[in-house]
Amino acid sequence: MSIKYLASRCGLLAALAIGLAGFVASPAMAKGKVIVMKFHHDLPKDSAQHVAALKFKAAVEARTGGEIEVRIFPSNALGNDVEATQQMQLGAIQGGLIPTAKLSSFVPAMQLIDLPFLFPSPKVAHGVLDGPAGKKLLKTLDKVGLKGLTFWESGFKQFTCDHPVKSPADFKGYKVRVMQSPIIIDQFKALGANPVPIAFTETYNALQQKVVNCEENPLVSITKMKFYEVQSNVIISNHAYLAYAFVLSKRWYDSLSDKNKKIIRDAAVEFTPFERAETARREAGYLKTIKASGAKISRLTPDQLKAFQVATRSVHDKFADKIGRGLLDEFYREINKYSK
Repeated sequence: MSIKYLASRCGLLAALAIGLAGFVASPAMAKGKVIVMKFHHDLPKDSAQHVAALKFKAAVEARTGGEIEVRIFPSNALGNDVEATQQMQLGAIQGGLIPTAKLSSFVPAMQLIDLPFLFPSPKVAHGVLDGPAGKKLLKTLDKVGLKGLTFWESGFKQFTCDHPVKSPADFKGYKVRVMQSPIIIDQFKALGANPVPIAFTETYNALQQKVVNCEENPLVSITKMKFYEVQSNVIISNHAYLAYAFVLSKRWYDSLSDKNKKIIRDAAVEFTPFERAETARREAGYLKTIKASGAKISRLTPDQLKAFQVATRSVHDKFADKIGRGLLDEFYREINKYSK
């Protein structure tokens, strides 16, 4: 056996060893290695988001044969929404549900959904967000290290206050808790209020101690966080829509096999209608809970709603350039189409 032959054989074996070592070292490819997907959201276990997330978990784990394990962390267990988003950019958290308002500091276009009186109904909101305009908006997340898959929701937002509200003038001079979102801050400035950004988990105490007089949230948050205990009036206004972007760490997503990427994408989209329907189904129960507490529930009349629409229309114009006029116009066209 020649030295040249032995050298060639040794070289081949060395190359194979290096290749195999690289194969085993890859966390997304290692045989028998479970890929952990830490999944964040800000609501408690007894919420539509969590119930739907459990269905997503079961589907992904079954369809990947256990190759991916989804670990759900509700109630901001991994940090608040902004912190969780930052961790997703780094790949330390792999996925989660983030309110679009909280994503505005990462991608200004994402605050489009939070414009006051943008969607006239859930049906229109769902049609637009599931269509080309919604997909284009999700695509804007790619440039900041995130992968947007679909939109889940908490539903339409309502006002709660320590006094009755029937017109924009009833907000004048009052302090209102808001999310850290330029659009939401300006929405209440347009009503003559003093918006105060306060963390979601600190809102109850802020209302109880009269640091602020009012806040806005969907019924699920008003009920689960028991804001009705420290607010005498819940005003059904449906003035804005609270969408949750179903997002992944792009770094983590790109490391997955094409098969697993598709499984995750398909599962997120598959359970979107369920999550929305579950949100709507629970709202009747939330209203009963609020009413039983002694808090007063009122509904704005069409004329009263019109006054709020007129008062906040300037917010659309102010943020058009920051959002992107082309994208905003596309949303307006889609809204008109689904409203017919």
